[in-house]
Amino acid sequence: MYIVATCKTQSTTEEVLVMGFAEELEKAAAAVREQALPAVVGVGERWPSGSGIVFGEGLVVTSAHNVRSETPRVHFVDGSEADATAVTADVAGDLAVISVPTTGAGIAKWAKTGPQLGTPVFAAANPGGRGPRLSFGVVSGEARSFRGPGGRPIAGGFEHTAPLPRGSSGGPVLTLGGELLGINTKRLGEGLYAAITADAGLRARLEALARGEVVARPYLGVGLLPGEVARRLRSAVGLPERSGVLVQHLDEEGPAAQAGLLRGDLLTSAKGAPLARVSDLHRVLADSKPGEQISLELVRGTEEKQLNVTLGTEPEREEGERRRHHSHGRR
Repeated sequence: MYIVATCKTQSTTEEVLVMGFAEELEKAAAAVREQALPAVVGVGERWPSGSGIVFGEGLVVTSAHNVRSETPRVHFVDGSEADATAVTADVAGDLAVISVPTTGAGIAKWAKTGPQLGTPVFAAANPGGRGPRLSFGVVSGEARSFRGPGGRPIAGGFEHTAPLPRGSSGGPVLTLGGELLGINTKRLGEGLYAAITADAGLRARLEALARGEVVARPYLGVGLLPGEVARRLRSAVGLPERSGVLVQHLDEEGPAAQAGLLRGDLLTSAKGAPLARVSDLHRVLADSKPGEQISLELVRGTEEKQLNVTLGTEPEREEGERRRHHSHGRR
């Protein structure tokens, strides 16, 4: 950016600053087009479809919700196309690694520092192979959590304001130097977009997925009704209102059922954390591991109870659907 120290009027100063900003932004955009866009791909051929980015030789990362088949079509900016040879997905984390020939495509360079509030960024996409897109914005929120597939919270992300068309999820958020800062995941409304931060943790997860490894996530085996519904139902049968989430469904072979939880129980806390919403339980499970014992406080009718539950491992999809895709299942 230009620094102006000798201008006679405020309007002249503003004009020079704007011109300097525009020229620097144009230079940055040109560098991103040259260095980063060759690594941006489209995933799929019809709606819904998405975007992705090459992060290693023969490896593309995209959002798991973009992957609708075992061999999704990948579109490169030079117009070439190829079918995936394998896909490994972490559905709950909304990430998928696609193994596909990437000869001739660029490879993303990872940013050395993470997103900071106010950092200018570019967002890139190639929605379903319909041509590369590039937009400009700023980081508008740090250390954000947002809901992924199945309502699970995805922690440690960030928000930005670079506008994105439909089909941009899975595409990269880039620094002005064209380095990978994050993976676009979803629209948040009001011009805000959520992205998964491209840090060392993400890199390790992608490398594990590239090896065909999926994340083992804790499993409780319950289906829940939100707090406001639980309050209405308890009031309708003459029970006092309580803050909590209501057990609507139980996997009879799951950890919660085996520990003695029943349909109709109102869960009020888990591991000592109050449960006012279903997302509160998601956060507790996100900080837990399969095999860990957690305490649940609940109300059964008017009786207060406590159960200790040893968490299981989330089940995979049915055999016909699975092909190394990891299901979010129930909580």
